[in-house]
Amino acid sequence: MELNSTVTEFILFGLTQDVLKEKIVFVVFLFLYVATLLANLLIVMTIRYSRMLGGPMYFFLFYLSFADACLSTTTAPRLIIDALSKKKVISYNECMTQTFAAHFFGCMEIFVLILMSFDRYVAICKPLRYMTIMSQRVCGALLNLAWVGSCIHALVQIFLILKLPFCGPNVIDHYFCDMQPLLKLACMDTYVINLLIVFNSGVICMLSFIILIISYIFILRFLRNKSAEGRKKALSTCTSHIIILILSFVPCIVTYTRPQITFPVDKMVAVFYTIGTPLLNPLIYTLKNADVKNAMRKLWCNQL
Repeated sequence: MELNSTVTEFILFGLTQDVLKEKIVFVVFLFLYVATLLANLLIVMTIRYSRMLGGPMYFFLFYLSFADACLSTTTAPRLIIDALSKKKVISYNECMTQTFAAHFFGCMEIFVLILMSFDRYVAICKPLRYMTIMSQRVCGALLNLAWVGSCIHALVQIFLILKLPFCGPNVIDHYFCDMQPLLKLACMDTYVINLLIVFNSGVICMLSFIILIISYIFILRFLRNKSAEGRKKALSTCTSHIIILILSFVPCIVTYTRPQITFPVDKMVAVFYTIGTPLLNPLIYTLKNADVKNAMRKLWCNQL
């Protein structure tokens, strides 16, 4: 895989070089990662085995939680291990694999959120045709498109990175391999490649966010004609979705829709969308959704 490169390994700078702070990073992010895995796997297992959660929304929620668990697993274990390591070395091939996985599951999360908003639009604005439009076959086809789209996006990113020559230095000023930190190490002018990355990542984030906001504007306008009780129930669901959209898309837009400039805050922004958001997603959906809470209570209490 080492095309146009004399570098066989990279050194990850991490979040900090202070020994005490690294121990704090280890404890905090170990807790966050375990909590993220448990929360998302709990939702995955609940939807998989509960008969109460068989609708299209929970079909997509299943894969959102799966993508979140995989996204955090792509970055968090390396951050946790490196916090106690003196030399934070990652091989070239492992770096490329991590970049691919982060963009694949990050893009998958975005596409699933789009499908969930479409599901809510149909459920609220076209309730009589909901089960016809959002049939099992349609949901499966939409999900397959999301998988394919995510794969194409990640492959394009890797293709762009593999074209870069790395001849030293090899210290990545980040806690995981990503596009912008790697561009800084390339031994060539990366202006055109950076524009392609902005188009591939930034435009996807921005257009997806705009489409989702427009869809929820239509939903909110439609709710004006609903009864007070129906409006309250729909708003409760939409509010949780909108919160997740903001938490997921704003960091992505900040990171990938600007020129090739890095800031110290970039690492914390990356922490938020690779570790924070995958933890917040299941918490928000669980706390705001009575059906999920009831299904968890009934399923797991019976098991105990």
